Amino acid sequence: MDTEIGALDVVATPNGTSALAGEATLGRHLARRLVEIGVSDVFSVPGDFNLTLLDHLIAEPGLNLVGCCNELNAGYAADGYARSRGVGACVVTFTVGGLSVLNAIAGAYSENLPLICIVGGPNSNDYGTNRILHHTIGLPDFSQELRCFQTVTCYQAVVNNLDDAHELIDTAISTALKESKPVYISIACNLAAIPHPTFSRDPVPFSLAPKLSNKMGLEAAVEAAADFLNKAVKPVMVGGPKLRVSQACEAFVELADASGYALAVSPAGKGLVPEHHPHFIGTYWGVVSTAFCAEIVESADAYIFAGPIFNDYSSVGYSLLLKKEKALIVHPDRVVVGNGPTFGCILMKDFLQALAKRLKKNTTAYENYHRIFVPEGHPPKCTPMEPLRVNVLFQHIQKMLSSDTAVIAETGDSWFNCQKLKLPQGCGYEFQMQYGSIGWSVGATLGYAQAATDKRVIACIGDGSFQVTAQDVSTMLRCGQNSIIFLINNGGYTIEVEIHDGPYNVIKNWNYTGLVDAIHNGEGKCWTTKVVCEEELIEAIETATGAKKDCLCFIEVVAHKDDTSKELLEWGSRVSAANSRPPNPQ
Repeated sequence: MDTEIGALDVVATPNGTSALAGEATLGRHLARRLVEIGVSDVFSVPGDFNLTLLDHLIAEPGLNLVGCCNELNAGYAADGYARSRGVGACVVTFTVGGLSVLNAIAGAYSENLPLICIVGGPNSNDYGTNRILHHTIGLPDFSQELRCFQTVTCYQAVVNNLDDAHELIDTAISTALKESKPVYISIACNLAAIPHPTFSRDPVPFSLAPKLSNKMGLEAAVEAAADFLNKAVKPVMVGGPKLRVSQACEAFVELADASGYALAVSPAGKGLVPEHHPHFIGTYWGVVSTAFCAEIVESADAYIFAGPIFNDYSSVGYSLLLKKEKALIVHPDRVVVGNGPTFGCILMKDFLQALAKRLKKNTTAYENYHRIFVPEGHPPKCTPMEPLRVNVLFQHIQKMLSSDTAVIAETGDSWFNCQKLKLPQGCGYEFQMQYGSIGWSVGATLGYAQAATDKRVIACIGDGSFQVTAQDVSTMLRCGQNSIIFLINNGGYTIEVEIHDGPYNVIKNWNYTGLVDAIHNGEGKCWTTKVVCEEELIEAIETATGAKKDCLCFIEVVAHKDDTSKELLEWGSRVSAANSRPPNPQ
């Protein structure tokens, strides 16, 4: 009699005994651990080495297996899921799947996201032999995948026997949570269904030892920082992307409330700091900052940067007008005060909370901002049926935002246009700036929407990026998601054009709405439209937020190939200059 996987009662063990599949197997133990840490959806691509493992993941009532079209998108989806849920997971097959997902895992590593990457590995009997396996590069040493993952994960577990499987799995998952980085778990394909005494009961919940600040160091750092800042005339504070991994977003706001300082974010910190805060002045991004923000930050005589990443992109080709002696840099685990001392073993959250109690109120910088601020202009009104401009598009996207929405911004000009959106309280915002992998947003939209069921995701994706990962619109439909995707069709890789143009930046134009209609194929709720003018855009948004609010809505926006934000033009020229610096004399 056929029985569904979830209803399996007994599995045979090698010695002829039996055990409850739902209680005793390695695969079920892993599934329960995922549920325990908050993962209810796992993104997967099947392959012969992971099929039995997938059976046992499906058998866990609290776990939903989301089949993706390829491994790269499964990794991106786990990335997006982790941004909302705090941790994500994906399952692929050995080497041919593992090396495909590797790029997404590297991106999650760069963004400090705890992500459990599970690989169905070779049969345990093949380890230590001279055999050549399929799905590998044809050498008897099949450790290539492990060696690749060692550079983009904080822990690697190769489970090829049952005796230490429990310990290896638990150590990997707890390390991901402690380090807030991806981990790699390879499970031999013949072990997932076998019971073992260590899996015979519900796993004891993880109890992670809390990280603690050095009390003397914390006091010394706060003393030095307070002295540094209280002497300043017009100090400011800037929140960066590592506020998330430090779990210090609330502490940062506490400091802003207590100090009265003007409050800005770095570009990759957008979404981590409430933009409705009364002293919020925008995004500090050098010459491409939001209006009047750079002038206030760079003219300050002291600035706190909490959790920054200063790379060539965030520094606009190393052109920020900042001085080290004016800067207080707060890293996740250390504090650097100007040209003075560095204090280690100090958690950002503890430092910001303690510092808030020691600062004098100083609203000078914000008052200066308020004094010079001129409300931003609006793009010229479109004439009837005028070709749609991108700045008009984002004016309408702005009106769609609320606490019930989240914005996913793809690498490219959407970085700059979405950066200028004013986020209402509770509105989510995600993009991948450090790694900057084009195509990330399609998978991330899938994963984020699967985790944040209380929000409607609005994704802004360029046509070049969409061509990389378009397939998993299919998975969004299978999952019944109702995201709104704005596909900005301007005929190429616009961000690359502004850094260095060439014929390689022009792509084949697709009938994007036709493609999504074909993917839809009458299964699931989907609505598509193509807009070329403001009148059509307004009508499309009304439909997407009204009659089709329960559908996945795909709106293709046709734009001129040279229609870019002014910020991208400035940023691109400076990044190009940084990239093309001549070699130093030898």
